[in-house]
Amino acid sequence: MRLLIVGYGKMGRLVDRMATDQGIEIAGRVDVDGSGWTDADVAVDFTTADALLANFPRYLERRLPVVIGTTGWSAHETALRSDAERGGVGVVAAPNFSIGVNLFESIVREAARLLKDHRQYGAWIHEAHHSTKRDAPSGTALILRETMIGAGYQAGIDMSSTRAGQIPGVHTIGFDGASDTIELTHRARDRGGFASGAILAARWLQGKRGWYSMRDVLGIASDLKGTS
Repeated sequence: MRLLIVGYGKMGRLVDRMATDQGIEIAGRVDVDGSGWTDADVAVDFTTADALLANFPRYLERRLPVVIGTTGWSAHETALRSDAERGGVGVVAAPNFSIGVNLFESIVREAARLLKDHRQYGAWIHEAHHSTKRDAPSGTALILRETMIGAGYQAGIDMSSTRAGQIPGVHTIGFDGASDTIELTHRARDRGGFASGAILAARWLQGKRGWYSMRDVLGIASDLKGTS
C-alpha cells in the first residue's frame, strides 16, 4: 500500500512513523502549503474542517480513497457523501479511530438499552481533550449520545467538555440515581491508538467504494449510520 498523508501535524507525523514501521510506503506528505500531492493507493486526512472541504475535490479528481480523521465538518456530511457516491470514491470517516473507543461505543449502547426503562437514572457525558482541540463537544461524544438515543434512551443527556493541557482524550458516560451511580470511562493514554486505527482503516479501504465508518472496518454491528 502506498499511503498519502494529508496534514502533517502531530497525528500526521505519528501515522507516518507507525506506517513506516509496518513496512508501508509513504507516497507523499501534504502540508499546509499544499505541496506534496502525488499518486497513492489511499490517503489519510488529519487536517482541519476547512482544509478537508478544500481537499475533498482532489480526492474525487484522483479517485483516491481517503480515511478522514478530521472532525468538525458534520454540517457538510450529506454533500460530501453525495460527491463521493457520484465520484465512486471510497471513504472511511470517523470521529475517533481508536479500536478501544469503537468497542466502548458498543458497551455504551448496551448500557443505554438496559437503563432506558429505569427513569430514576439521569445520564451525562463528559469529555476532556488537549487545549488545542477546536471542536467541543468532541465528535466522539456526539456519536456516543446518538448511540444512547438509538438504543432507546429517551431521558435527557447532559453534555460537558474540558480543554486543558495535553489530554489525549477521556470520555465518561454516567447514569446517576438516588442510591447509586454507574460510570463507564474510556481513557486514551496517547495518540497511538488513533493512528493505528487509521492505518488499519486505510488497509481495509483499498479497492472499496462507498462511505464507511470505523464500525464497518471492525465488523461491529450497529443500527446507526456513520457520522463525522
